[in-house]
Amino acid sequence: QVQLVESGGGLVQAGGSLRLSCTASGRSFSRYAMGWFRQPPGKEREFVAAINWSGGSTDYADSVKGRFTISRDNAKNTVYLEMNSLKPEDTAIYYCAADRLQRRVVVTTTLQSYGYWGQGTQVTVSS
Repeated sequence: QVQLVESGGGLVQAGGSLRLSCTASGRSFSRYAMGWFRQPPGKEREFVAAINWSGGSTDYADSVKGRFTISRDNAKNTVYLEMNSLKPEDTAIYYCAADRLQRRVVVTTTLQSYGYWGQGTQVTVSS
């Protein structure tokens, strides 16, 4: 079983930056794509960014393109989400997730494709 632990959330002013980290344990981290999702207050959980097992392919939600960057360090079993130019609408609980399948060729953005989830970390952007 895989365990995912997020860190790095907090309160930041609009225009500021945060870097989220997600460290995995329990299985071969480098074989699996990783994703970041978020759940704004009163809304459904939504896709933010994903990175394939090798780090060579990424995908982003339109709302974060050009502002957020996903990366991974397989030696450290960690995936990162660098968030710049933050907006109040980025306020949400951010979750990292691991793909259900190994070495998926195409990065997936669907919530149901991810089988393991962290506990989430709160990001609050003040105006």
